[in-house]
Amino acid sequence: MKKKYFLLILSLISQFGFSQQTYKVTYSQLKEFEGLYEYINQTTIKIAASPVDTLLYAIIDKSKYPLYHSGKDLFLNRQKNKTQFFRDASNAVAGYTIDNDTLKFIRKKNVSFPKEIWYPRPTSAKDFKYTYEKPKNLKDGLAIGNVQKSGLDTALLAEMVRKIADRTYPDVHSVLIIKDGKLVFEEYFYEYTKDTLQELRSATKSFISALTGIAIDKGYIKSIQEPVLSYFPEYTFENNSPLLKKLTIENLLTNQTGLDCDITNWKSVGNETKMYESNDWVKFSLDLPMIDTPGGKGMYCTGNSIILGKIIEKETKQTLPEFAKQTLFRPLGITEFKWQFNLDKSDAETFGQLNLRPRDLAKFGLLYLNKGNWNGKQLISSDWVTQSLKKQSIIQGVDYGYQWWIKYLDADGVRYYGKVAQGNGGQKIYIWEQQNMVTVITGGNYNTQSPSNELISKYILPAFNKK
Repeated sequence: MKKKYFLLILSLISQFGFSQQTYKVTYSQLKEFEGLYEYINQTTIKIAASPVDTLLYAIIDKSKYPLYHSGKDLFLNRQKNKTQFFRDASNAVAGYTIDNDTLKFIRKKNVSFPKEIWYPRPTSAKDFKYTYEKPKNLKDGLAIGNVQKSGLDTALLAEMVRKIADRTYPDVHSVLIIKDGKLVFEEYFYEYTKDTLQELRSATKSFISALTGIAIDKGYIKSIQEPVLSYFPEYTFENNSPLLKKLTIENLLTNQTGLDCDITNWKSVGNETKMYESNDWVKFSLDLPMIDTPGGKGMYCTGNSIILGKIIEKETKQTLPEFAKQTLFRPLGITEFKWQFNLDKSDAETFGQLNLRPRDLAKFGLLYLNKGNWNGKQLISSDWVTQSLKKQSIIQGVDYGYQWWIKYLDADGVRYYGKVAQGNGGQKIYIWEQQNMVTVITGGNYNTQSPSNELISKYILPAFNKK
């Protein structure tokens, strides 16, 4: 089955916006489409009508994707792909079609859409009043502090929460701040709580980078200069360029493989939506044409992280999730996670991505802020952390380390430099070394501009401006 439709809106990173004309439709009319439907790979998808913005949403797991009304039973996603619903003899919605694929309506009964998925806070925006509460000590490895003693601007933080609550900044799931080693700020919105596993999308790449460093520290992998093909003697390639033999682990880490794979170029042979349709993501990625010398132009490519993960599995003789559990998650006190890493069509809807709780994302950021040390134990070598957060290449005009972005944000004319693990939807783990701070934001702004950076630059960083 083709995956041109909803799968495109699930892409880890999309650079395209939505500017299609929409047509007025009432909330009650949208309610006709609500229910459970067939979806790709024998799975299901929910369709729901939002009382907040009068839009139809496709819901997969907990993630929501808007569908814009464009005609008689016709809806478009942000990439302008068409979803045409059809009706039965009684004029009831019976399913939808995409290209030549027909997917049927399953049921409306027992399919619920709780109020919390539409509203950031239980009270209405006009009645909402924010009162700061110190994060609870869950004895999960995080020290707890009070924001009043952190140097952060409490008035700005309160304003930020109010703006999220009134949907000025929509679809923000959580905001957490660690300052001077202590969790001082922790807020959740919509149906998301401290126990919710958040999908990380491309922020998963930074975790794979960490596991690569651990595998090297433990001697499973000799060095980043090891040739990639040496790990895959079982493969034969159609595009067997001599340049492919020069490809190293370091090139994967820095996204400088030379392979025809670039997320910003939809004409790229290695476009990740094509990879998801393949039966072997590793072979698909390594068999791409070479368009540059390894170590040359930086091109953002999900397949590079996939190959890294597979190399770790081969050398440790463990699944990547199990290796992560033993060497990283358990030492950090991370007890709950979800990570399907099959690297074939069975992962087409989950992308091989990691799902973690926001507090655990904060722990990961704090681990890197502390140069790989966690409560006196060196989980990752300090040299690996230093090299990972150091400029190694340039991707999309931005400095890039080992699967970490090196960025800056401006706050009232003052520039702050940070290191960030980031993923589509607004997933951000920012490390602010000079401020001795970690900020974590999670969200659901998939394939559109996330407010995460603005929240940090407008409400968090200004507290450090010199008065």
